[in-house]
Amino acid sequence: MDARRGCWKVPFRLAPLTLSRGAPFKMDPFSDTLQRLREAFRSGRTRPAEFRAAQLKGLGRFLQDHKKLLQEALAQDLHKPVTESEVSEISLTQGEVNLALKNLRTWMKDEKVTKNLATQLDSAFIRKEPFGLVLIISPWNYPVNLTLVPLVGALAAGNCVVLKPSEISKNTEQVLAEVLPQYLDQNCFAVVQGGPEETGQLLKHKFDYVFFTGSPRVGKIVMAAATEHLTPITLELGGKNPCYVDDNCDPQTVANRVVWFRYYNTGQTCVAPDYVLCSPEMQERLLPAMQNAITRFYGDDPRSSPNLGRIINEKHFQRLQGLLGCGRVAIGGQSDERDRYIAPTVLVDVQQTEPVMQEEIFGPILPILNVRSLDEAIDFINCREKPLALYAFSTSNQVVKQVLARTSSGTFGGNDGFMFMTLNSLPFGGVGNSGMGKYHGKFSFDTFSHHRACLLAHSGLEKLRGIRYPPYSVCRLRMLLLAVETHCTIL
Repeated sequence: MDARRGCWKVPFRLAPLTLSRGAPFKMDPFSDTLQRLREAFRSGRTRPAEFRAAQLKGLGRFLQDHKKLLQEALAQDLHKPVTESEVSEISLTQGEVNLALKNLRTWMKDEKVTKNLATQLDSAFIRKEPFGLVLIISPWNYPVNLTLVPLVGALAAGNCVVLKPSEISKNTEQVLAEVLPQYLDQNCFAVVQGGPEETGQLLKHKFDYVFFTGSPRVGKIVMAAATEHLTPITLELGGKNPCYVDDNCDPQTVANRVVWFRYYNTGQTCVAPDYVLCSPEMQERLLPAMQNAITRFYGDDPRSSPNLGRIINEKHFQRLQGLLGCGRVAIGGQSDERDRYIAPTVLVDVQQTEPVMQEEIFGPILPILNVRSLDEAIDFINCREKPLALYAFSTSNQVVKQVLARTSSGTFGGNDGFMFMTLNSLPFGGVGNSGMGKYHGKFSFDTFSHHRACLLAHSGLEKLRGIRYPPYSVCRLRMLLLAVETHCTIL
């Protein structure tokens, strides 16, 4: 490794694997890269703690050395404010790197387990082993965080990695493809660029683990491809995240929190509240409070605010503009196609059958639907797919606890938004239609590790084990049953 630059030296220059859409390419453009990574893994190169730590340190240096470059790319792709880039993209990722470095050797240690009488003289433990060659497919809405946080877990667990960042956030993709490989061992790491066609070709290959973040629709495609090879998979998907607001609330406090979390990253956040459930009376109190919060956060003209981003591309802009026709616009509703701008918007009088309630919005639009009671709100939530996140606001702890106890979701926030995302001590993941598997902190390490059950028996002491063997008898059966009961111990 070149200590001056913090970059890994390889015998020959390995440029990021880039495929232009529509350009001619050979039948199997990935085989050489994948073979190189597989050979590196089989050599045992990635297993030592020292190697893993060196990779994590390289990733940390990349974040530090190119913070401004990443912020500029995020601004070009999403018009993302520097504060949002720093907090939710770079700082959270650096925190994951720091945590992994601090705890790496502890996480890697064999985990001793409880033994029964028959195995008291043996060694029983769980060994955390790397899967091998893993594929990480990331989305465009948080193109640094949702690409590199899974990478932290994969590297800490000792895997070789193929990284597939989203081609939609093209400026960030370019930085990840051209700069990041200089900080990692390129015999064990590769970045693949391209669109859906290239991703489809990549998925025809066998990987040892696949980690995908994106929509449920694409998630089903990725899962089907992984199933062909019986490859284990994590799916971090999305869905329509409910937000119940009880009558017993301070409307301005609720409005401040809901508005910030809904319009953060211009609503392009998988855990953002997707719709509000409240009584008609609370709606009348909530609307002016939300207008007040929007004005304080983004000014009288949100379009000119440096704190509000833009829609990622023309396709998503057109989709969101179509949703503005649902219900009635109570706040906002303005848009500008040339700037891909949609104002922070609140819709009322929305019908359950309208398009805005049939799909994840993923933009700065928030419908409010009326319910008459807590029971009706819970029934409404439970009649739909399990969401990635669910929120409940009330000054009554009993109300919040009822929502928590009587519903199911990947994550839950009581009286706040998605601040749970800042805690790497909590697992993050969906359930049902919103995904499977979890990561963040040690959960990332565990996700990318095979937990191997191990028992090392003594090579002698054969007479003590004789009760296992035929010919069987009632006496031997009793002794054997006693020996294999896990609560029995003599040591």
